Amino acid sequence: MKATAVAHPIQGLLKYHGFRDRERNVPAHDSISVCTAPSRTTTTVAFGHEIDQVTVDDEPIDEEGADRAREVLDLVRERAGIESGARVVSENTFESNVGLGASASAYAALAKAAVDAAGLDLSRDELSRLARRGAASAARSVVGGFAHLHTATAPAAAVASPIPSGFDQDLRIVIASLPERKYTSRAHTTTPESPYFEGRLAGVPETTADLRTAIRSGDFHTTFGIAERESIELLGVTMTGPDGWLYWRPETLTVLDIARSLRNEGVPVYFSADTGATAYLNTTAEHVETVRKAIEAKSIPTRTWRVGGGVRAATTHLF
Repeated sequence: MKATAVAHPIQGLLKYHGFRDRERNVPAHDSISVCTAPSRTTTTVAFGHEIDQVTVDDEPIDEEGADRAREVLDLVRERAGIESGARVVSENTFESNVGLGASASAYAALAKAAVDAAGLDLSRDELSRLARRGAASAARSVVGGFAHLHTATAPAAAVASPIPSGFDQDLRIVIASLPERKYTSRAHTTTPESPYFEGRLAGVPETTADLRTAIRSGDFHTTFGIAERESIELLGVTMTGPDGWLYWRPETLTVLDIARSLRNEGVPVYFSADTGATAYLNTTAEHVETVRKAIEAKSIPTRTWRVGGGVRAATTHLF
């Protein structure tokens, strides 16, 4: 009753804050993302223990994370008829809680490892639905590549589906690492109180359709132009919530300015950021070194990632 799984984190392209159904972790509107590799989370789950024990990078998980992990584990136990606790050990190859989509890979890997350890055979949709109970972004991490989480119908149908892309092989994602801790759960709670939140909701269906079309047709500029606009719009509604939360830092704005300056010089590159100071610069293989050097010239460390696949089983366990 032990299994291990590997999943990749995500970069949000059409991002979200707030929920339609908080109990079932269904976001307020659809979202679209791309998995990023070689960054990954590896998780081993073993049932048969007295109580649940969850560690991440050799540290006990925090209370909020433990509650979310327990919800996923309980759903698996209920379906498999298991009454024992589980030992869960998880390791990341990248920082968590800095805006790099760690929750996505964490709960996707947890869901897959728990299902396999319990001896269950779930479809991709069922696994996506299960992972969503830990983190909505994890539903997309299960799918991998470019993925769309649908929320317009009943919560039970809120699962992710793949979007075929015309530029998977050419896309390069330069990470501008700005390790300012983020608090996404706080943003989900307060952002819907922004006076501009309803206006954002009204525009989501059109943005969703435009982004899906751009990804499927291999339109790099439209795809990541939307992602850049979405990053600024998300910041706008978040910082106009009741807490006035401004999570970008001066260096984040520097990265945005570099992207725009390079575009004026003919370099295909677009800024993106989720709920945190860390930024992504989406570019192509031909121009990745130009982008990376421009960021590092500002004394901001970088890494270069590519498009990652979906969650998968691993044969080497962490314990």
